[in-house]
Amino acid sequence: MTRAPSLMAAGELRTALEAHARGDIPATVAALMSIDADSWQAIEERLTALGGTLPALLATLRGTTHEP
Repeated sequence: MTRAPSLMAAGELRTALEAHARGDIPATVAALMSIDADSWQAIEERLTALGGTLPALLATLRGTTHEP
């Protein structure tokens, strides 16, 4: 069974995505840095299961492409 991110981490990820969409890099970084390590693992596992990564997701939100 996969782990679930904490509710706080889910909120911080949402905040980071919203800040990124606004182009507010300091707020994006602050929100991402607030996510605990276990929740990061859970988020990464879920993104991998969907065939993506956080950089690719952020690039999609910005409308650009991500080259690994």
